[in-house]
Amino acid sequence: MAHFYLSEELLSATVGERITIGGAEARHAVTVSRIAAGESISIGNGAGLMISGTVVSAEHTEFVVEVSAVLDTPPASPAIWLVQALAKGDRDEQAVQQATELGVDGVIPWSAQRSIVKWEGAKVRKGHDRWSAIVREASKQSVRSWVPEVGDLASLSVLVALAKVTRMLLLEPTATLALSALEPDDRDVVLVVGPEGGISPSELARLEAAGATSVRLGGTILRTSTAGPAAVAVLNARLGRW
Repeated sequence: MAHFYLSEELLSATVGERITIGGAEARHAVTVSRIAAGESISIGNGAGLMISGTVVSAEHTEFVVEVSAVLDTPPASPAIWLVQALAKGDRDEQAVQQATELGVDGVIPWSAQRSIVKWEGAKVRKGHDRWSAIVREASKQSVRSWVPEVGDLASLSVLVALAKVTRMLLLEPTATLALSALEPDDRDVVLVVGPEGGISPSELARLEAAGATSVRLGGTILRTSTAGPAAVAVLNARLGRW
């Protein structure tokens, strides 16, 4: 597989054009991955555009690629968003990484009632930056043309408002409706995963009253780090994305 890098500054490209890539991504490519002239690589801008080409030159701070192919991919529709409750032991980060590899379109951190981990003060920005770095690196690893958006830390009130305008699905082991039996439609999907102790009864009640639907994955209880990615995989199949 060709090396894959991200350059958000890449806005357009044409076959035969020579494009210079600089910054931290170029330094990593040259000094760590040690790309060299003659190698084939791919570059995406994280917003649908992806080019392939041959490295013409590589220096310490930049490299030049001659473009041989250009692919512009539209965003997926309907979109799948994962609302992941903050969880201990980096389990929320594991969920975000795996969901990104599986094709989720956006992630939203949620300070749920039963979340042991809390983002407060400076931790809010630090946590958001950490999740942003995770989705970027996971997108590179899986060679994604679109890097998922990371939303702001959400409260229950924010989720209630979202439930009124999207197709919100609550992962709940006691639900009667199986996620695999969900009938597809054209609404964006917002998948909500609780923390270690699950979504509380009061949270479930408020979200369902706002229009959310509780669904189950199967007869077992999954960790919060596993549930979201597993549900994204099921939705990919149900929505015809896979």
